[in-house]
Amino acid sequence: MALPLEGVKVLDLTTVMAGPYCSMVLGDMGAEIIKVENFPEGDASRRFDPKINDESYCFAVLNRNKKSIALDMKNPRGKEIFMQLAAKADIIAENFRPGVVKRLGIDYDVVRKFNPGVIYASMSGFGQTGPYGKKGGFDIVAQGMSGIMMMTGYPGGRPAKVGIAMNDIASGVTALYGILGAYIGKLRTGNGQYLETSLLEAGLAWSQWEFGAYFGSGELPTATGTRHRRSSPYQAYKTQDGYVTVGANNNKLWNNFCTMVCGKPEWLTDPRFEDLPSRLKNIDELEQEIETVFATRPTAHWVEKLDAAEVPGGPVYRYDQIMNDPHIKARNMVVEIEHPKIGRMKTLGLPIKSTGELTAIRNPAPWLGQHSDEVLRTLGYGAPEIDALFESGTIYDKYREKATTSA
Repeated sequence: MALPLEGVKVLDLTTVMAGPYCSMVLGDMGAEIIKVENFPEGDASRRFDPKINDESYCFAVLNRNKKSIALDMKNPRGKEIFMQLAAKADIIAENFRPGVVKRLGIDYDVVRKFNPGVIYASMSGFGQTGPYGKKGGFDIVAQGMSGIMMMTGYPGGRPAKVGIAMNDIASGVTALYGILGAYIGKLRTGNGQYLETSLLEAGLAWSQWEFGAYFGSGELPTATGTRHRRSSPYQAYKTQDGYVTVGANNNKLWNNFCTMVCGKPEWLTDPRFEDLPSRLKNIDELEQEIETVFATRPTAHWVEKLDAAEVPGGPVYRYDQIMNDPHIKARNMVVEIEHPKIGRMKTLGLPIKSTGELTAIRNPAPWLGQHSDEVLRTLGYGAPEIDALFESGTIYDKYREKATTSA
C-alpha cells in the first residue's frame, strides 16, 4: 500500500521552523519534497549547533524525507529552473517576509498562470495583509503579541516564553491542515488555491478557553504557574525529590485522590475543599495541604499511588528523562536513521500510529544542494548543461567539488 501523498510534488521554499515542520509532515505522508535553498548558507537552521561533520543536527531532525536543490533565484537561469519546477508542482510553500516572492516574480499570481491547479501556501509573522502585514516576525514576537507570554510563568513574575517554539509549530500545523484541505478540494474540483497563515494568528487560534472567558465575562488570562484556571487539583505539586502532576478534576477523581492517594478522607468534608468552587477559592491552602503530604515520599511513590487509584498524574521530567522513558521507547518516538554525513543519528519518531500506510521516515535530511544534479536531470537537463550551471554559480552542491576531486 502506498503512502497517501505518494506522487504529490511539493516545492518547499521555507526555512527555519514553521514551514520546514509543515513540509516535513507532508514528506512523512509520502509527498516528494524538493527543498529550494539559497547558497552557500541554505536554510538558516543549517548554522545551528550542535554540528557533526559540519552538518547541523537540529536541521537534520526537521528536514527528513526531503531533497535539496541549491539555486540562485536572482540569476535568470536560476529563476528559469524554479519556474520549470513550479510548473510540475502540486504544492508550493514559502515563508519569506511578505512581498519577497512578488519581487522575485515567483508569487501565486505568476505561478497560477501556467499551473492553475497549484496550491500555494504562505506563512509569515503577521499575515499578508493588515497594518502589520509588511513586518517580519519571529516566534518570540508572536508569543509576546498573542498574549501567551503574559499567561505563562508564575504570578507576579516577568512574562515567560513557552519552552518550545510554540507559535512556529502552530503556524506549521495550521498551514499543514490548510494545504491538506485545499488538496482534498483540488481532488474534487481540479482547482488550486492560495492560502496563508501567520505566527500570530496560528498561536492565537490555540487560546480557545481564554477567548471564551474574555468575551464571556471580560476575564484577562494571567500567569497561573502550572495551575488550571477552571479546575483544582490540576497542577504540579512538589514531592520529596521533584514534582508530580495531578488531574483530579471531577468528583470521582477527587474522592479517589483524597482517600486512596493522600489518605486524607477529611478533605472531602472540609468546607474549604468540599466542591470545585471552594477548591478554586482556597487553591493556595489546598496546594499547601497536598504538598505537605507529598513531601513525605519521592515522585515515583506518588505516581504509583495515582495510577493505582486511577487518578491521572505523572512525573515532571527533564528532557533526558522522557527520552529514556520505557513508554517512549515502546512507542518508537526515538528512531535511528543513517545520515550521509552525520552517520548513525537519532530522529523523533512518528507521533501518529495507524492501521494502514499513513506516514513513514524514508530518507534522512539532505546536505545543501545534495540533489541539485538529480532534480535537474528529472527536468531533462543533460550532464554538460548541468556542469555549466554549476560552473556559472547558478546551482550548488556543498560536497560536489570534494566528490569530483576525490574521484
